[in-house]
Amino acid sequence: MTVLDTIRNRALATALLGLTFLPGLAAAQGDAAAQADPAAEQRQADTLDDLLDMVRTKTLQDRSALQAREAEFAAARDRQAKLLAEAKARRDAAEAMSRKLEKNFDDNKLEIKTKEQQLTNKLGALKELFGIFQQTAGDLQGIFHNSPVSAQYPGRNEFLEAFAKKMSRASQISTIDEIEQLWFELQREMTESGKIARFEAPVLTAEGREATKQVVRVGEFDVVTADPDPRYLVWRGDQQTLAELKRQPDGRYLDMVDDYVAADEPLAGFGLDPTGGSLLARLVETPRLSDRIQQGGLVGYIIIAIGIVAALVALERIIMLSIVALRVRKQRQDVGHPSDGNPLGRVLKAYHANQGVEAETLEMKLGEAILKEMPGINRALTFLKIVSVAAPLLGLLGTVTGMINTFQAITLFGTGDPKTMAGGISQALVTTVLGLCVAIPVVFLHSAAAQRAKAILHLLQEQAAGLIAEYMERGLGKSHPSTQAV
Repeated sequence: MTVLDTIRNRALATALLGLTFLPGLAAAQGDAAAQADPAAEQRQADTLDDLLDMVRTKTLQDRSALQAREAEFAAARDRQAKLLAEAKARRDAAEAMSRKLEKNFDDNKLEIKTKEQQLTNKLGALKELFGIFQQTAGDLQGIFHNSPVSAQYPGRNEFLEAFAKKMSRASQISTIDEIEQLWFELQREMTESGKIARFEAPVLTAEGREATKQVVRVGEFDVVTADPDPRYLVWRGDQQTLAELKRQPDGRYLDMVDDYVAADEPLAGFGLDPTGGSLLARLVETPRLSDRIQQGGLVGYIIIAIGIVAALVALERIIMLSIVALRVRKQRQDVGHPSDGNPLGRVLKAYHANQGVEAETLEMKLGEAILKEMPGINRALTFLKIVSVAAPLLGLLGTVTGMINTFQAITLFGTGDPKTMAGGISQALVTTVLGLCVAIPVVFLHSAAAQRAKAILHLLQEQAAGLIAEYMERGLGKSHPSTQAV
């Protein structure tokens, strides 16, 4: 065999192999053969007989695989047919059950309607009565929800809610016990609204902690704590608990609470809120003195500081001048023994030290001694006068500053919200009031101190004039001849 014959035979074998294996079938079967025998892909035909054996073997394998797949498809078809039949059977059963249930529903509906009609006929006038019970229970729910009596008797709303829900159903009627319980709760609310009760209850403090405290309930108006630190409480219906007010009323109301809790007498004074908390809420929102001072701002603090200093200075002057006046009056009774501890004594010493001089000279010496005493007597009176004038001016300064802030707020936010202007208006009014409150007392204090100082100076001048007159009467103050000639 020549080389050309060998090449031709191999070409024919390759063409025959390509026609034998179709593309799609070759891919599927090639995968199966590769999984069965991984070394088959590496096998090659050396002769035409080997190639024919390989083709025959491959054909048999493909036929077996096709038969297995056909059997598998047939089994799957049978299973699907069986499942379809079972589903149809269940559907038919469900449809039958649905028709049966619909029939039962219609029958029950007719029976219920018949029973309800029979119940209505048997109830008669009681139906209207039960309607009144239901309405009463609904009204009481709102009353009990907002009543502080619920703090002493918790759980009342649960009964009323269950009772009202039961009465809303036409198929149910209330029992005698339930009606008696409703009447009892209504009667207890009316009775307790006129009583003063003391009991323990959980209280939500202003710091947010819950503590059990002894409380006193005054009817349905107010609840206060009976602790050493008395406080007003408010009933929060949404939380069904008592809570301390974040801000308590003025001290006099708390003192009334303390006296009321500790009182053993049947009658005692108490700050009662008949509105159930509305007036108390407005009362605690009223600005206190500290709030007013804060509204005055920096100018207000300056006015208060000046007023305090002026008051202290005025009190010191009044006290010291009173002491000086007492010492002067005591020295007046004993002019023969002058003392350095009072102005009159020092003036008397100047008088005794200048004996034998002319009357005019003695008068000038005594005037000089009185002038030396005047700064000590009139000390700080000018300061008080300046404060009495400057305090209203500082108040006017605060007023102008507050109005400037108000107009700035109006420029930025408009006039829709009055709260934006409240700060400036408060400063404008408070500083004016503070200035007047400082100026008016300082004017009176200055007048009192100046009056005492004038009285002392008048007494010194009076004594000096008397001493000069006495000096001249004794003839000690005559002028020398040379002086008269001049």
